[in-house]
Amino acid sequence: MPGQPSPDAAPAPTQIGPAAYDAWRRTPLGALTERLEHGLVFESAGRLDGLRALDVGTGDGAFAVEAARRGALVTGVDPDPAMLAAAAARARAMGVDLQLGDGRAEQLPFADESFDMVFAVTVLCFVADADTAIREMARVLRPGGRLVLGELNRWSSWAALRWAKGLAGNRTWRSARFRTAAQLRRSMAAAGLSVVSVDGAVFYPQLTVAARLMAPWDRWLGRRTTFGAAFVVIGARKAGR
Repeated sequence: MPGQPSPDAAPAPTQIGPAAYDAWRRTPLGALTERLEHGLVFESAGRLDGLRALDVGTGDGAFAVEAARRGALVTGVDPDPAMLAAAAARARAMGVDLQLGDGRAEQLPFADESFDMVFAVTVLCFVADADTAIREMARVLRPGGRLVLGELNRWSSWAALRWAKGLAGNRTWRSARFRTAAQLRRSMAAAGLSVVSVDGAVFYPQLTVAARLMAPWDRWLGRRTTFGAAFVVIGARKAGR
């Protein structure tokens, strides 16, 4: 899961860098988890061909590159230069074009109604003021445009593990804020967005054996509840044409 390196990874104390992302994806647990999360995010997004898409907190560009491969015209923003460099390298390796630049979720550097689609995946857990960030995402959406949020669920064993790591002194996780699907839905509604889908994924604990056993049931569970899911995806639409 983006921003979720394995417990044995050693990110910098205040951020999760590209190397930790890469190390996580190379593990069996990371590969399986990423597949489930990507599938759910892009299921919620729907058809992307020809759409102007913004990936907020693009990180190393995994979601931005996939959106571009599906035909979107993608812009990615992130405040971390190392992440932007990693995203550019990923785009070159995959043969897709991305527009990349500095930007924070709370103050997006774009005019109103600039995009047809906005993605923000495991970004708000590192944002103190999620309401402001969601209002900014809504602001840059055109009428009828869609926002897809993918976030770490507050009520899950994965969040509990990160809380424990924060209490043990990890500065990245000590400052993280995990929210429930209900909290995110309220914030999206307050920003003038209509929620159209809420789904969960990754119901297993952070153990490879458990993941392999439970993964075949993951989508079935995610259609019925978000309780216990490590990852929630919420799709919403901006009023208008």
